[in-house]
Amino acid sequence: MHDYPVARDELADAETGPIRRIPAEPPRAREQPPRRRSTSPEKRPARKPPAKRPAGTAATGHGHGHGHGPAAPASKRVRLLLTWLLVPIAVAAVAGLLVLYPWGKAKPASSYQQGVPVHGTITTALSGPCLAPGQVQVGDQPEPGQKPCLTVEVAFSDGAAAGSTVKLIVPIEPSTPRFSANDKVVLAYNGGDPHDPGSYQIVDFQRGLPLAVLAGLFALAVVALGRWQGVAALGALVLSFVVLVLFVLPAILAGENPLLVAIVGAGVIMFVALYLTHGLSARTSVAVLGTMVSLVLIGLLSVIFSAAASLTGLDDSTSTLIGSLGHGIDARGLLLAGIVIGALGVLDDVTVTQTSAVWELRRANPDLGWRELYRAGQRIGRDHVGSAVNTLVMAYAGAALPVLLYSSLSGVGLGTILGSQDIAEEIVRTLAGSVGIVAAVPVTTGLAALIASREPSNPSSHRSKQ
Repeated sequence: MHDYPVARDELADAETGPIRRIPAEPPRAREQPPRRRSTSPEKRPARKPPAKRPAGTAATGHGHGHGHGPAAPASKRVRLLLTWLLVPIAVAAVAGLLVLYPWGKAKPASSYQQGVPVHGTITTALSGPCLAPGQVQVGDQPEPGQKPCLTVEVAFSDGAAAGSTVKLIVPIEPSTPRFSANDKVVLAYNGGDPHDPGSYQIVDFQRGLPLAVLAGLFALAVVALGRWQGVAALGALVLSFVVLVLFVLPAILAGENPLLVAIVGAGVIMFVALYLTHGLSARTSVAVLGTMVSLVLIGLLSVIFSAAASLTGLDDSTSTLIGSLGHGIDARGLLLAGIVIGALGVLDDVTVTQTSAVWELRRANPDLGWRELYRAGQRIGRDHVGSAVNTLVMAYAGAALPVLLYSSLSGVGLGTILGSQDIAEEIVRTLAGSVGIVAAVPVTTGLAALIASREPSNPSSHRSKQ
């Protein structure tokens, strides 16, 4: 023990206390001269290569088990179970397609003479009195009560009179479109003299270019975000459209049951769209099962409540279709078919989301059992189902907006408006589809939890850490 020198504090007295000990500074270490760096290269010991891990042992450290790649292959037991469940449904869908397709039947012709479409461009458009060809207006003022008309000169770009022009009279009314110079229009040619203005009637605008540009922007957006999966989704969309055009429409026009045709067509579209977009995996198969169960439920609810509400399905467009065909068609079945096909797109979104959520929960914690996976998936589904139902309701409300506006002008009570044919159809369509979407969450989540809990845990997600 060292004895440090003691210094007396001159200000210390009886109140401030006794003498304080002030330690002296310890002796400083002797400064060493700076070490001269050797100019010769320093030899470093060679690093030993890492020891090889014996085969069959787990790797240590951080493992990237985040599920960026495709879904892990299902076990043999899971594949066998899904095969037994899905193969009968796929066989039934293909068999229904073959049975309901109108083999050898001629396409029914419309009883209405709509004319041959001819394209042209309006060169001039002048407003004036409604005068037939050869008539001349007397005086400067039109007759009292006479409605104005638009005299347009159209230059044909195709048809029998391509390169020539004709002058047509178009009434100016609130229900007719407004034409102006440089508008590209579609005319109906009735087969008469191609140079006679009476052989033509302007029926619509040409919309090919803007629709093609919009479709191109849509495809670019899907591919830019989804990349190869986006390309697969576009392919599935094209095939779905092919099924609608080449099977659903011809079968209904041939007189087959529209609801049965819609269920078969929706089943084929479901298999093609889901497997092509998301690949052949257990989670996609579960989404297919959940979608099919929900579609059957929507069909049953639509049949029951459309009959209970005495819905005939005879709206303006259906009445026009029946008059054009010249033979009867199941108008109520056509309504039910529209409900099933319209709900298919939203159901795909719900079922795929639920199966993916359950599989990710299983991957994050392989110790979760069936009940835990189901409860966690249900919590996710509750958030999703609210937005999905609102999407379906707003889609139907937007499509029926003119009907809603027309009904609001009738001046009757709300109950009468809601009970009218057109509004009641939209209510049944919306609520039946919404019930199917709500039911798709527990059904798909239960199936996904049941299948995922029986899959072996992915060893890459459980790596020991040192």
